[in-house]
Amino acid sequence: MVVLHEATTENIHEVWEMQIKAFEDLLRKYQDYDMSPGAESFENIMMKFNQPWTKYYFILDGDDKVGCIRIVDKKDGSRKRISPIWIMAEHRNKGYAQQAFAEVEKLYGEDNWSLDTIMQEEGNVHLYEKVGYHQTGEIEHIKDGMDIVFFEKN
Repeated sequence: MVVLHEATTENIHEVWEMQIKAFEDLLRKYQDYDMSPGAESFENIMMKFNQPWTKYYFILDGDDKVGCIRIVDKKDGSRKRISPIWIMAEHRNKGYAQQAFAEVEKLYGEDNWSLDTIMQEEGNVHLYEKVGYHQTGEIEHIKDGMDIVFFEKN
């Protein structure tokens, strides 16, 4: 059973390091240095962390930090957003992401969510559909072999 633990200023550098490591394979695969979380600067993470509508959480299994999730909730009626979520490579395919979604919904509610992912990453698409998200029909072509597909959960 996972628990979410809110990141603080003191450990945001660890969040950034985990993010870079978690997305390194996708960065290498798609070579997308403009949008990939695997290429995001620490300064950009700090800027997001300091937004009043953003919270980063560690996804914990006991004392193990198995991943992280960023929640954007402007509390103005607009869709809440997950951007990004990741599970560290050595902890994938163990149900942690599904449990993290359930924990997030306990904190923020079950509906009015959005997220996006690389359409060609079938495992991500499957996960999001499994936890109740549906594709909006909007697809953004980034480059050959890489498209972003958008999801909502009402």
